[in-house]
Amino acid sequence: MSPEEWKTGEAEERGQFRIFRVKEVQATSPRTGKDLSFYLLECNDWVNVIPLTEAGEVVMIRQYRFGTQQVELEIPGGVIEEGETPEQAAVRELEEETGYAGGEVSYLGSVSPNPAFHTNRCHTIVIQGVTPDGTQSLDPGEDLEVELQTLGDIPGLIADGTIRHSLVMAAFQLLGLAAETPAD
Repeated sequence: MSPEEWKTGEAEERGQFRIFRVKEVQATSPRTGKDLSFYLLECNDWVNVIPLTEAGEVVMIRQYRFGTQQVELEIPGGVIEEGETPEQAAVRELEEETGYAGGEVSYLGSVSPNPAFHTNRCHTIVIQGVTPDGTQSLDPGEDLEVELQTLGDIPGLIADGTIRHSLVMAAFQLLGLAAETPAD
């Protein structure tokens, strides 16, 4: 038997911050009939970019992350601005964070970062054939280093814990699934 959908009330805003809003929603359990409060983290959708050079290298970034309090190896990405498509945001984020540009843009798919309380999606875009011909333009809170990794080294970097960001891992999973799917 599948779980039933819960009856929910109107979400009420409890706080607004630079990159997200906190909302509270009252919901009634279909199993127990009890009313409970749930908190949602409402954000714009995000985009992850897998930029590949002609040589098949992945343009990656190392940056300090406050959540883990460590420097993490990741792919470029960020918030999709109002009115942007995931593809447009990917092209913008890639150039802003790395100075790489150009190439063929393809949409791979999206995931729910944490459906328990996040309301947004994280989209993954691959851009093939990028070159360092753009202009890097970092936000005030971004201090990062650009580095190239071979695509074949990515599974090992995930396995040894060098790449730990779950959404980056999901992006590479989508890339792998796309490679396994026959073209129409």
